[in-house]
Amino acid sequence: MVNVSSNAVDELKTAVRGQVLLPGDASFEQARSIWNAMIDRHPAIILRCAGAADVRQGVAFARDNGLPLAIRGGGHNIGGSALCDDGVVLDLSQMKSVHIDPAARRAYVEPGATLHDFDHEAQAFGLATPLGINSTTGVAGLTLGGGFGWLSRRYGMTIDNLVSADVVTAEGELLNTSADSHEDLFWAIRGGGGNFGVVTRFEFALHPVGPLVYGGLVVLPLAQARDALLKYRAANAAMPEELSVWAVLRLAPPLPFLPPEVHGKPVIVFAMCYTGPIENGPSAVEFVRAFGTPVGEHLGPMPFVAWQQAFDPLLTPGARNYWKSHNLGEIQDGLIDALLSAIDKLPSPQCEIFFGQIGAQTQRVPVEATAYSSRDTLYAMNVHGRWDDASDDERCIAWARAFFDAAAPFALGSVYVNFMTQEEGGRVADAYGPNYERLVAVKNRYDPRNLFRCNQNIRPSV
Repeated sequence: MVNVSSNAVDELKTAVRGQVLLPGDASFEQARSIWNAMIDRHPAIILRCAGAADVRQGVAFARDNGLPLAIRGGGHNIGGSALCDDGVVLDLSQMKSVHIDPAARRAYVEPGATLHDFDHEAQAFGLATPLGINSTTGVAGLTLGGGFGWLSRRYGMTIDNLVSADVVTAEGELLNTSADSHEDLFWAIRGGGGNFGVVTRFEFALHPVGPLVYGGLVVLPLAQARDALLKYRAANAAMPEELSVWAVLRLAPPLPFLPPEVHGKPVIVFAMCYTGPIENGPSAVEFVRAFGTPVGEHLGPMPFVAWQQAFDPLLTPGARNYWKSHNLGEIQDGLIDALLSAIDKLPSPQCEIFFGQIGAQTQRVPVEATAYSSRDTLYAMNVHGRWDDASDDERCIAWARAFFDAAAPFALGSVYVNFMTQEEGGRVADAYGPNYERLVAVKNRYDPRNLFRCNQNIRPSV
């Protein structure tokens, strides 16, 4: 053990309802595996928490023994913040309860729940809140970084729908935070990540969505991408808020609606979700079909929960992943040039570059209203490097960085914190812009010793 007596560990085991895992225990190796296979860290202890009482015990144990502390929700973070070396991992993945109050349109969600867990319960009542685009993502990490997805143009960021949260602080207090209670802490956790404490329960506002939505994919050959992106850019202003259209450039996966000769060839894919009346779906997305001459398309009504899982096969755990991201206010001509050049040099069949369209409701919230400050973002662009063999690390990372650098002159200069890799700590101030100093002040108040530092860290100044 690292600086911890076996007596202290035994005391922890008797003090918690959950499971304490040590290196050598049968399930320890499985418990330290996370979504991004590039992250290989070796904790001293993994505490699988069963409730808020266990979280308080785990925080106190790490604090009192001077150990690094990492918080695992879904284990999906690209930078691997769910794990630390030689410290304590608070594993919240067993705390998966999702309680829906359909009359009040509220969801009460524990921090181990995934997007699928949330959607499964909420869609039973035809309700939803804006979440991400991969159903295995954890609700907690997604939310604390801001959160956006197919519903964000209509209903805002995930944090814009957060009503309250229970937070365990570095001192072990359990605080209920909201607009009326511990307002500074509530403000900070809406975008400031896990820097201020451990959330043990989220309360979200829900909206009528589904259970059926209209959407799917339109796939064009790369030769048509420039013209298609110009039309996509021009169409943005007139698009209804019930519609979200993302653009993805990559090699075509072997989708059943694509002819075999297209598989493995470079394409631009427009992925869309329309949450207005189903009967209006075909007319709402018709303009996307006019972006070019598709080599294949798959459009129609589908359950919202199915659409939320549509990209899961491309995002399975166990691959090596490296991201670089920019926020964009527009898609400029020079960016399109750099983009097409990068797609010509894709280093692996799984790499892609996407434009996640937000805007509309996400832009109507004042910059100072939440810690997340990038309210001028119209597209969150992510360079998603993904491959399987460690021997390809250097080549794939170099490709991602090269396009990131080429795209920088056309970007806003800010970044979505959930898309930042582990070595990007120098961009933390860029992620928060004008809100950064206020975040430092909240950090000084609630975590002056920086116990919560396994994250994109906002360092205290005291």
